[in-house]
Amino acid sequence: MGKDLYESNARARELMEKANEILGFRLTDIMFEGSDEDLRATRVTQPAIFLHSVVTALCTEGLPAPDMVGGHSLGEFSALVAAGAVDFEDALRLVAVRASEMQKCCEQVPGGMAAVIALPNEKVEEVCATIEGTVIPANYNCDGQVVISGEKEAVARACDALKAAGAKRALPLSVGGAFHSPLMEPARVELAKAIDRTEVRAPKCPIYQNVSALPETDPQRIKDNLLQQLTSPVRWTQSVKNMLADGATEFREIGPGAVLQGLVKRIASAAGAEVTIL
Repeated sequence: MGKDLYESNARARELMEKANEILGFRLTDIMFEGSDEDLRATRVTQPAIFLHSVVTALCTEGLPAPDMVGGHSLGEFSALVAAGAVDFEDALRLVAVRASEMQKCCEQVPGGMAAVIALPNEKVEEVCATIEGTVIPANYNCDGQVVISGEKEAVARACDALKAAGAKRALPLSVGGAFHSPLMEPARVELAKAIDRTEVRAPKCPIYQNVSALPETDPQRIKDNLLQQLTSPVRWTQSVKNMLADGATEFREIGPGAVLQGLVKRIASAAGAEVTIL
């Protein structure tokens, strides 16, 4: 993960070694040689994905300046760096605090997430509201795909109820905990402190944040939304639709994998829009 960049690009190598120094452990060793189990630990996964995404954005020659940016969950921090709102080092420190505190939440209360396929958003919300325990829609990924999050037993009950309500599938996900749900609330204290001491500038272009799905440029509003994101749904479907409405016709995914490319295509198709994926 990112090894080719490290070996072929001096600037990428410099940034990755800086990340190792900031984090206090050699993240790159885990990225390049670690096991799947090593990489799945939240305290490792989030900094690793952030580092790969940001280094790719900063070290790939010929990338045009974006007219707007957005990121899915953790990707919002990478997007802020790409838009010039937060320095790489400061954003990495934020991500490290976020990951550490979320890891603690995962260890305190057994939580989980599940993908719900082919059921309207409103129906997913309605069913979750009837389930005993904590379970909420956490990721609005695209039309017909919502991820729910909460206490493990509540998620299991919700999956049964959602399938009974007509969902094609309701699949538990292999994740560390109940992200973007009230179970992450204990992480708020330390993350709030970290966000408060971080300099956030007005970005060079609007960032469509997960919480509001709207183009944000005010530094304080961006900070507030970053904290709120911890326990709130990722409104990716709504964000992309708003980007389309504001004139977006070309989308470029920066980071490991191509999951968001597929989601953008499906959202654009449902909205009757033609887009180019670069």
